[in-house]
Amino acid sequence: MFCPFLENREEEKMINKLVAKIKETKAPIVVGLDPMLNYIPEHVQKKAFAEFGETLEGAAEAIWQFNKEIVDKTYDLIPAVKPQIAMYEQFGVPGIEAFKKTVDYCKSKDLVVIGDIKRGDIGSTSAAYAVGHLGSVKVGSKEYVPFDEDFATVNPYLGSDGVNPFIDVCKEHKKGLFILVKTSNPSSGEFQDQLIDGKPLYELVGEKVAQWGADCMGDEYSYIGAVVGATYPEMGKVLRKVMPKSYILVPGYGAQGGTAEDLKYCFNEDGLGAIVNSSRGIIAAYKQEKYAKFGAEHFGEASRQAVIDMVSDINSVL
Repeated sequence: MFCPFLENREEEKMINKLVAKIKETKAPIVVGLDPMLNYIPEHVQKKAFAEFGETLEGAAEAIWQFNKEIVDKTYDLIPAVKPQIAMYEQFGVPGIEAFKKTVDYCKSKDLVVIGDIKRGDIGSTSAAYAVGHLGSVKVGSKEYVPFDEDFATVNPYLGSDGVNPFIDVCKEHKKGLFILVKTSNPSSGEFQDQLIDGKPLYELVGEKVAQWGADCMGDEYSYIGAVVGATYPEMGKVLRKVMPKSYILVPGYGAQGGTAEDLKYCFNEDGLGAIVNSSRGIIAAYKQEKYAKFGAEHFGEASRQAVIDMVSDINSVL
């Protein structure tokens, strides 16, 4: 696994790059690179297994080749990708190596990489997570960047102790965060909707995100963003007002039931302020009846068409 030596790199704030690429592509979307083996066409798996056997290494190779084809077919249309690390961790060390190869390849295509890691722990542990994914680590007299994502998702359940170490690393390395505020899953309300002094917990977390972000501004938006699910449009409308300068990462579109109409409230009037994720709706598009004409052999072309259709759908409500 290649881990580059930290040189004196001229870095721009990643939030500025993300906003610029969204404007350039006119595509406020992020492709979730969340590969499950059952998403990967049989011919890709067979080739990987022929070389490495039905092993963790074989699975990791299949994932890497699958990701590479999707990126090759979509990178000119999109501003960003979001690999979910759990989908790689399930295949052990080879899976983590595939994750790192994917991150590096996407960055070589000038894509913004959002590491969907959902970390959050006590101070020293959060600091280690932050350094590993967004910062640099010292080894003797040298310094290395281990994973080098541009943004990371963070779980704020431990409060400021768990979030501040990430913010410190972001300030130093000009990276960014998306903090879980109101998630798209059905049981999110068990905790997130609980009322505290008359306000739901997700709104209090949103206020805290806005507070953290006020000291972490790019040119137009803060680099401390939020995760707000498309499946709860009324809550999205409230949170947009609570966090006017936070970029919102919006999961739940498509396969989870969220529509373009549902998520339009996460955007500001300028058509910016949010980036919408789709994972299996794009990477496994070839399995849908709508894109069946492409066939498994041309799964990358199916993903490209799914991106075009998604961009058109979202832009139609902005």
